[in-house]
Amino acid sequence: MEFDVEKYREDYPILSRTVAGRPLIYLDNAASTQTPRQVVNAITDMYENHKANVHRGVHTLSQEATAMMEETRRATARFIGASSTEEIIFTRGTTEAINLVASSYGQLLSEGDEIILSVMEHHANIVPWQLLRDRRGIVIRVVPMLADGSLDMDAYRSLLNEKTKVVAITHVSNVLGTVNPVAEIIRLAHEAGAVALIDGAQAIAHCRVDISALNADFYVFSSHKMYGPTGIGVLYGRRSLLEKMPPYQGGGEMISHVTFEHTTYADLPFKFEAGTPDYVGIAAFHTAISYMEEIGVERIAAHEEDLLNYTQQQMLTIPGMRIFGTAPGKSAIISFLIGNAHHYDTGLLLDKLGIAVRTGHHCAQPLMHALGIEGTVRCAMALYNTRQECDRFVESLRRVAAMLQ
Repeated sequence: MEFDVEKYREDYPILSRTVAGRPLIYLDNAASTQTPRQVVNAITDMYENHKANVHRGVHTLSQEATAMMEETRRATARFIGASSTEEIIFTRGTTEAINLVASSYGQLLSEGDEIILSVMEHHANIVPWQLLRDRRGIVIRVVPMLADGSLDMDAYRSLLNEKTKVVAITHVSNVLGTVNPVAEIIRLAHEAGAVALIDGAQAIAHCRVDISALNADFYVFSSHKMYGPTGIGVLYGRRSLLEKMPPYQGGGEMISHVTFEHTTYADLPFKFEAGTPDYVGIAAFHTAISYMEEIGVERIAAHEEDLLNYTQQQMLTIPGMRIFGTAPGKSAIISFLIGNAHHYDTGLLLDKLGIAVRTGHHCAQPLMHALGIEGTVRCAMALYNTRQECDRFVESLRRVAAMLQ
């Protein structure tokens, strides 16, 4: 079935606006995707017709809001192939989900235990483990990468040992687009007696994720990168691990019984959901999941791959073009520099031409250091981007290159 991109573009009013007098071309999708009107309407409906604090309320509005939030939990579990809704923890985003695991599961680790990260990790999958290192004396090991931006799996195997307790690796690099072999990474971690956390923020909207097939212990992602509301994230955790982990935060919702002498905690998943959640956003997140499922994640991925190959081939004809990350099967992310031009200059000039891209280190400074640069320009495709937009992007790059070189 043909991918009717023009039909889907109608769902995004923002794509009809102009920037600097030109039609907007939005290519900052690795930072955050745009939100279709179906999701915006779901947020409006929640505020106008169902808003009341969730759980424990006996009145109709509270019961409705609770049912909508819990239906999103069931939809999320189905979407990623989790075996139980009790393994789905709602957070504020990928960052909080990783911090939850590092802070809570980290309490089960001892001085001298080792955690393996990769050189291509987002700061959100580095700094929480450094905080844990400073508190508990753990050791962080880092997997390097090969010249094409793929993970050095031989180096990874050599780092695994009896001291390895956690492997925390990104599914897809937010800079290079590299799709890491996470199933093998997880298998090898388990063989070494370690648990594996996979940062799925850049993967969840661009490939089918099956938790059962991956056999992941923890998998984390954010709503705002999959056409949903901001401020909503998901931690999938293996039930046997979540049951052993102490609470991350204390307060309402995560308790069973409280006295000044002793507190008992709620069952999963509520043990890790202290306080009033963003139940409006969570309810609307269900609409985003349904939206992606109706289109088909595999069809979205195929469309993005076509745009990636089409655009990257043209970009390579621009004098001075330097593309970082050429691993086979990469996701639809292109990080680049034009000669020695500063990435901010390139991004600012593109903005004057109506094109939104991301510039900087992309919260991946260790990766930038490994590449020997300070930052890049990054474009990333989504389901609503078109070949015509890619043509205009490349034409604009030619203009910018002529100005900056």
